[in-house]
Amino acid sequence: MDAGADAERKRLKWRCRRGMRELDVLLGRYLAEVWPAASEAQRRAFAALLEWPDPELAALLFGRPGSADPELAAIVAACTGLRSDPGGGPAGGPALLES
Repeated sequence: MDAGADAERKRLKWRCRRGMRELDVLLGRYLAEVWPAASEAQRRAFAALLEWPDPELAALLFGRPGSADPELAAIVAACTGLRSDPGGGPAGGPALLES
């Protein structure tokens, strides 16, 4: 990862810290596991998603129907895919908070 991408990742890591622990974990997982291989468009969409207020972001990631923006919808799908426990636990269940 080049210096510019590393600086951006660090800035985004700070922005992933939210008022809800579930969002902290889910967004942090996306940043650690998906963001490094993401395209520039996907990275911009993730940064835009971080601008959303916590209640709206939580509703989007934990139940509200998806976004009409295809890039944003792809980020949401990737994040919701990270909600599952790798051991097969329920999506969004306690395993999410054990990270």
